[in-house]
Amino acid sequence: MTTNERDDIIDFLGKHRQFLRYSAQGLTDEQASTRSTISELTIGGLIKHVSTVEQHWADFAQTGESAATPTEYTPEVLAAWADQFRLTDGETLADVLAAYEKIAAATDDLVRTLDLNASYELPAAPWQPPGVFWSVRRVFLHITAETAQHAGHADIIREAIDGQKSMG
Repeated sequence: MTTNERDDIIDFLGKHRQFLRYSAQGLTDEQASTRSTISELTIGGLIKHVSTVEQHWADFAQTGESAATPTEYTPEVLAAWADQFRLTDGETLADVLAAYEKIAAATDDLVRTLDLNASYELPAAPWQPPGVFWSVRRVFLHITAETAQHAGHADIIREAIDGQKSMG
């Protein structure tokens, strides 16, 4: 069986999404909010963050536009950033997983339909020099890399909670 590039991207991204979701399997909301390492990261927060990042980059892949990067890091901006990495009052693990599923399905549809060679200039950001362009293909690869990185974080956090590992 052979696959095309789009199938490969969807498959590769899907495998890393599964590792991330697996880290949350069977957790209570309290466990999903547990800081089990020295970092502020939690499994529920990581899923929430990955969802936000995937949505952001999927929007960029469609339009070449991005939500504005803050130019001033006020206490409110920093608090909103921190809230993206944890379950806040009223949020549940089930809710963030359901939202992630919807975002993932929409992104997969974009992988199937967008011109992978289209290219857009990255938005201005303190860490980004002007004039850098990414293809839609690279955007999807970046989403995959971001998901894989945070799936690894989630795996470590989960192992510290109850010993469960995604592999090994």
